[in-house]
Amino acid sequence: MRVDFRVELRSVGTALRLAESMLLAGGQRQARQNAWAAVCENRRYAAARELDGGPAGAPAGGPAKAARR
Repeated sequence: MRVDFRVELRSVGTALRLAESMLLAGGQRQARQNAWAAVCENRRYAAARELDGGPAGAPAGGPAKAARR
């Protein structure tokens, strides 16, 4: 059985973009996973900071509250 995957490529740039998308598909997936993991870690860090009352020496309520004083 022969499967034919012919695609009309109108330019070298189109061919390169197609090859790049095929070769880097796994890397793009990993990059999205890494980005989401970073977002989740940042949210955990922010939640922990709020529970602790912020960094040492910082006014309670954050910079916005300090500016209103």
